[in-house]
Amino acid sequence: MWRIFKIIGGFFLDIIETGVFALSIFVLIYVFLAQPHQVSGRSMVPNFQNGEYLLTNKWAYRTSLPQRGDVVIFHAPATAHCPTGGACDFIKRVIGMPSETISIRSGHVYINNKQLEETYLPPEYVTRGDAFLRDGMQISLGDEEYFLVGDNRPGSSDSRAFGPVPRKNFIGKAWIRYWPLSKLGVLEHTSYTI
Repeated sequence: MWRIFKIIGGFFLDIIETGVFALSIFVLIYVFLAQPHQVSGRSMVPNFQNGEYLLTNKWAYRTSLPQRGDVVIFHAPATAHCPTGGACDFIKRVIGMPSETISIRSGHVYINNKQLEETYLPPEYVTRGDAFLRDGMQISLGDEEYFLVGDNRPGSSDSRAFGPVPRKNFIGKAWIRYWPLSKLGVLEHTSYTI
């Protein structure tokens, strides 16, 4: 009888050990390497749709700096007016890099007085200023500041409204789209000629 209890106890102990090990691996991956995020809203249309799921590479910016064109997930600044009324995470595209000057003129973004060619946007999308950066104004970014803008220029609350975002707010780089399955794949990096 004792032997049966020992076998059953060993079996359950093996299951618990396996579960604890698997949970530990999951927590390590979630905290340090990758985290799932859901696109919420239409600020990145047409390139990202509401309800899509992305895997965020949290390690990317520990080994390298963000680059222009990266799609990043970040903790929204307090001035961003999160839809939930509290803290939230946003997804936007890196447009302006530290120490650059940014302006919006004639429906386009200018970096250091050169027009940024944004081939990933439909031609009918026009970039207009907002509360922080109005049309015709120019701002200079600090050493650790980035200018982040949604692809859906008419319908995005972004750095044009709430200002530059410090690098410390970045969670990571959008890496893999895994839902819907029809769009499964690694996200391409956008290159610029500027």
